[in-house]
Amino acid sequence: MDAAASRPAVVIDNGTGYTKMGFAGNVEPCFIVPTVVAVNESFSNPSRSSGKSNWLAQHSAGVMADLDFFIGEEALARSRSSNTYNLSYPIRHGQVENWDAMERFWQQCIFNYLRCDPEDHYFLLTESPLTAPESREYTGEIMFETFNIPGLYIAVQPVLALAAGYTTSKCEMTGVVVDVGDGATHVVPVADGYVIGSSIKSIPICGKDVTLFVQQLMRERGEHVPAEDCFEVARKVKEMYCYTCSDIVKEYNKHDREPSKYIKQWKGTKPKTGAPYSCDVGYERFLGPEIFFNPEIYSSDFTTPLPAVIDKCIQSAPIDTRRALYKNIVLSGGSTMFKDFHRRLQRDLKKIVDARVIASDARLGGEVKAQPVEVNVVSHPIQRFAVWFGGSVLASTPEFYAACHTKAEYEEYGASICRTNPVFKGMY
Repeated sequence: MDAAASRPAVVIDNGTGYTKMGFAGNVEPCFIVPTVVAVNESFSNPSRSSGKSNWLAQHSAGVMADLDFFIGEEALARSRSSNTYNLSYPIRHGQVENWDAMERFWQQCIFNYLRCDPEDHYFLLTESPLTAPESREYTGEIMFETFNIPGLYIAVQPVLALAAGYTTSKCEMTGVVVDVGDGATHVVPVADGYVIGSSIKSIPICGKDVTLFVQQLMRERGEHVPAEDCFEVARKVKEMYCYTCSDIVKEYNKHDREPSKYIKQWKGTKPKTGAPYSCDVGYERFLGPEIFFNPEIYSSDFTTPLPAVIDKCIQSAPIDTRRALYKNIVLSGGSTMFKDFHRRLQRDLKKIVDARVIASDARLGGEVKAQPVEVNVVSHPIQRFAVWFGGSVLASTPEFYAACHTKAEYEEYGASICRTNPVFKGMY
């Protein structure tokens, strides 16, 4: 085995909102940064002067543009303080849309954050379910050509979330992964480590929508948040104060009875002037996450609650897997971290399943009793980066290196080898 295999693999989970990166074998990622790139526009569009100097100017501008960019929190800070930086979000709805920005992003991840030599480490990258195979080819091309890495494995995010194996000591590779990220929500059934592709459900409500809804509620109530800061404030309010309630009406009454107990204060400073401001955080604390259970309060385009989508997903899977799928519903992604989210999901899903069992008993006229169906939603403190942790677990196994595509194979067969990545079970 080559020298790179004796070093820990690099695990990078690129999400729409945040990227988690670190080394295999660790329990937590070393860095969690927003997936955003800030590029200095003054270099990208140099003034068009004539003659020789033009070529020189363009050349040096090109070199500078390659060097002068930031990612993550630094990128957001630069774009706030200076007008010369343009923000680019390379991933939208779980899919890479801007490959140039993505390459720059990876460059900073490897050299500035992880500070490792990519030629010395195998890499495990993740992708959203339903990603086109061409996307894997582009990823392979960038990784092998630009960064010259020795080996690459591209894993599907929900499979890694299951591989995080935090239900039992023996990892259960059959289950439904409910992955609610910042830019995409997928419900993905997995049987023995294989994704049941035809049953994947994706819904258009995700973490970013919760942020936008919180922002809208605060704006409608007339809270004075500076316009350029309102999205960031809504995001922080969501992350710090939002929770899932069991009944909206009761929750409204609680807030109205004891406002001092439930209303929180948000304090900030205006980015331009530095003047302090504060605003109240009220009903949006429980209304934000409620859009997963009553989507009609947010949008009239999509009105199916998340528990019903999970039920549909399992009902469309092969009949012999359904009981096992109901029994192991695994949450993954930052937007499942709201307090009591898993309890509410389990309760609502159990209602749907029990109603079906009662209906089938009635249909059979009581001659045959249907067996009750166990519904279990698994929650765990690690679910925010379950995908990354699953990658860390998998990339620590000896089988991982055998499953990787190597630089030599890439040079011999080309980028098309990256289209398929074998399922391996290093966890058993």
